[in-house]
This record gives sequence, structure tokens and C-alpha cells, in this order.
Amino acid sequence: MDKKGLKYIIIAVGTLVLLMLFQYNRPKEINWSDSYVAKHKIPYGTYVLNDVMQGLFQDRIQQVNLSPFEFLSTNKEASGTYFFVNNSVNFGDTELFALLDWTTHGNTLFIASENFEQTLLDTLNLNTASLFNEFGNIRSYRHKLVNPNLKPENAYPFKKDDYATYFDAYKNEITTVLGTVSNENNTETPGFGNVIKIAYGKGEIVLSTFPKAFTNYFILKDDNKQYTAGLLSYLDDTRTIYIDNHHKAGKAVYTSPMHVFLSTKEFKWAYYLVLIGVVMYVFFEGKRKQRAIPIVTPLKNQTLAFTRTIADMYFEKGERKQIAQLKIVHFLEYLRSHFYLNTAERTDDFFKNLASRSHHTQDEIASLFSLIDQVEAKANLTDTELQQLNTAIEKFKNKAHGRNARP
Repeated sequence: MDKKGLKYIIIAVGTLVLLMLFQYNRPKEINWSDSYVAKHKIPYGTYVLNDVMQGLFQDRIQQVNLSPFEFLSTNKEASGTYFFVNNSVNFGDTELFALLDWTTHGNTLFIASENFEQTLLDTLNLNTASLFNEFGNIRSYRHKLVNPNLKPENAYPFKKDDYATYFDAYKNEITTVLGTVSNENNTETPGFGNVIKIAYGKGEIVLSTFPKAFTNYFILKDDNKQYTAGLLSYLDDTRTIYIDNHHKAGKAVYTSPMHVFLSTKEFKWAYYLVLIGVVMYVFFEGKRKQRAIPIVTPLKNQTLAFTRTIADMYFEKGERKQIAQLKIVHFLEYLRSHFYLNTAERTDDFFKNLASRSHHTQDEIASLFSLIDQVEAKANLTDTELQQLNTAIEKFKNKAHGRNARP
């Protein structure tokens, strides 16, 4: 390689190193994806919530990693509050009706979700709608609690949503509004109900369309923890609170081994450096050492052509008896080499062993060797008899190897 090419390589490698150093020292980006997983400390995880609830309710907390249907099926004696928090909670009909049946026995079902499945809304005679700000560049909404004991005059802003979901239809006689939501720039209206409590059988259902109230970002920002604490005050601290870890947008456990490398900055760049090194090695070393590979034509197998030539010579001379004898000798050798049988003694045991090893019945084997004996006993053969022998042998081979015999 000349000096000019070496200079360009040094410049390229230096530029690559500078880019990697810049990328390595760049501040880590915040992960704003929805998670709601108890172990996650990202903004929309629920690590703080679970820590707070563990401190408030202590031994009343029970973490549930199973699906609600499986948990309730295996824990018939379970009673208390089932607590769900996720951006979207969809149970399915079987699981939903199992939860509702569990609620009717005097338990509480608490669901915080931006979206509810239609079956649940229809069962509770509810309807949801979306609240949008009058100006598209404003992403702030005010959340308030209604209970006079929870400082209803305080409004808690949240500036990360493009819209807010609320309940616009419900039965007033069985429904209690616990919280409202309104536009940031509209302080005169009382707001729309986005947290409600519904009497259901002997129990009750609490629904919230603002699950982000339970995330790390919301709880730790300003005085928002007072709003979350107000919602948690509706949980019965005298009974067990089952916290769901099944219906979550994020993953509590990553099974991919690459997650270890890609989630740690040092490992991730070490992995990238290895890949870049391999690509550069293949490019430069392959370009230098790669040569054209000559095409070597393999020798042709002339055995089949030779066999056909010999067979044609016998057939043209009319020596059908010799062809039949060669065919029988070759067939007997085939039996010895493939089924490891002694063909000298054609007894009933021989027929039985050959039948069991070649997927034939004993009668079929006896019929084949009867034909062979007839051919060997004749001094001369016709074309039809020779063809009959050949067909019988080929049919035996096809069936012995699991192939359909040719007609």
C-alpha cells in the first residue's frame, strides 16, 4: 500500500475514533416509553409507587405475577383489592368476568388505564371521551380530587399528554366521582370526571383514566405525590392489596442475552467496536488475499451407461435367460448386502425374516421367490416372462424402501 492510501486510512480511523468518543460521552437519553413495571426507574415506571405502597400498607401488599384468571383460579380464598396500573388494560371476556365475579363477593377492583375494553364499559354502562386543549401546542391538563378531605382546591398539572380521557356517561345512582380533569387554560369549568367509584354487587370498582399519576415522573414532580396519595387512600388498608405485575407495557425480565450489552453503555460500544473491527478485517484482508477459484469439472459416472450397453447386447442377441439369471444374481446380492440374510437356504424362516425387514408379508415374499424358481427352471424365456420378473423385483425394492411401486 502506498503512502497516500495509508494517509486516508489513518484519517478515516481517527475520524471514527472521534465520533465514538463523542457518542460515548454524550449524555444518556431519557427513556420515556410506557413501562409501569415495578422494577423500572425510568419516568413511566412504577418503582416509586411500589416503594411507597410497601411503606404505607406493609404486610398487606402481595405482588402477583400470574394472570388474574390463573391467580383467582388457584387462590379461591383471595379477598381484598386487586390493583391494576398500565397504559392499557385488556383482560379478555373470560378473565374480565372472573374479576367481576370476584368483585361481587365484597372485593375491590382498582384499574388505572388510559383505555378500557368495550366489554367492561358496556357491563358498567360507561362511555369515555377525549379532552383536547384549544391550542395544539399546549399539552397540559389539570387533575383534581373531589373529596373535601383531600384538598379539592389543589390542582395538579401534568404537561406530558396530548389529550386526556374522561367518563362522559355513567349511572349517577351507583357512581361516585373521585377526581376530575380539565384544560390547563380553563379554570372556570368544574372539570370532567376521570376517576370514578362504582358499586358492583357487594364490592366496588374504582376506575381511573390517568395511570401516569402512579408513575415515577408524576409522583416525584413538585407536590404531585399528594394527588397519588389521595387516590391510594381509597384502598382498604385492613385487607390484602394484590398488585398486578402481569398486565404491563414493559418487560420485568429481559430474556435476550444481548440486552446486557445494549443496555450498558460500555458493553454496547465494546460490541460495536468488535463489529467494526470484523468488518474492516474482512474488507482489507479479503480484498488482498481473495483469488479466483478455478472451476473443476467432476468426472462423469459412466457405470449406468456401461450397464445399459451390456444389457442391450444381451437383449439384441435374444439371450433372455442370461439376462434373467444376471437379474436374479444381482437381486440376491442386493438382499445379502441390504438385509444381511443368507440366500442359499430359502426356508420359511428366511421368508419370515425377509418379510419383517422389508415391509412385506410372508406371502408376498413366497410369491416372489416362486416366480424366481419358475424362471430358473425354464431353459428359454419370453419377453413377457422377463418383464414380469423385472417388475416383481423392482416392486419389491420400491416397497422395501418405502416408495410407491411404479405401475
